[in-house]
Amino acid sequence: MLGYVIVEGRGAADRLIFSVAETLRLDGWALAGAVQVNDESSPYEKCDMDLHVLACDRVVRISQNLGALSKGCRLDPSALATAVGLAETALSQSPRLCIVNKFGKAEIDGAGFRPFIGMALSHGIPVLTSVSRGNLPAFMAFAEDIAQELAPEQDAVLNWCRALENA
Repeated sequence: MLGYVIVEGRGAADRLIFSVAETLRLDGWALAGAVQVNDESSPYEKCDMDLHVLACDRVVRISQNLGALSKGCRLDPSALATAVGLAETALSQSPRLCIVNKFGKAEIDGAGFRPFIGMALSHGIPVLTSVSRGNLPAFMAFAEDIAQELAPEQDAVLNWCRALENA
C-alpha cells in the first residue's frame, strides 16, 4: 500500500503528483498529505517551493531565500515541519489516501514526512509518493517489501489508486 513513481525531469514528479491529487479530489476522495508547486516565474531566479496541504487547503512556503549566490539547500525545515503537522492532523479523519510529494533528503534523514508515512501505513491508509533515482536505495531500505513502483503516467497512478478500494 505504498506506491511510488520515479519521474525524470526537473519538477516533473511534482506536476504528476499534483495532477493526480487534483483528479482524485475532484472525484471526491478525502486526501491527506501535501503536494508541491514550484513558482518558476523567472528563469534567472531560483523557484519558490510551496506545499499545498491537502486536507486543509493551506499553502506553506518551504523554500527560503538565501541570496543570489547561495549554493546551499534552500529548504526551510521549520516550514516543512509545519506542513507535516498539518498533514498529520488529517490522519484522524481517515482519508482514503495519503500523498507525499516526494521521499527526499529530509525523509532519508528520518525527518520531513517520513513519520507521517509510517503513521499512515500503520493505520492502513495507502500512501503515494515520488522518489528520485538517487534516493531510491534509501527509500527501499525504509519501505522494505511493501513499496510498489508505478509507471510515471497519470492514468497508471490513478488506476493504482482506484484499485486500492478492491484490495
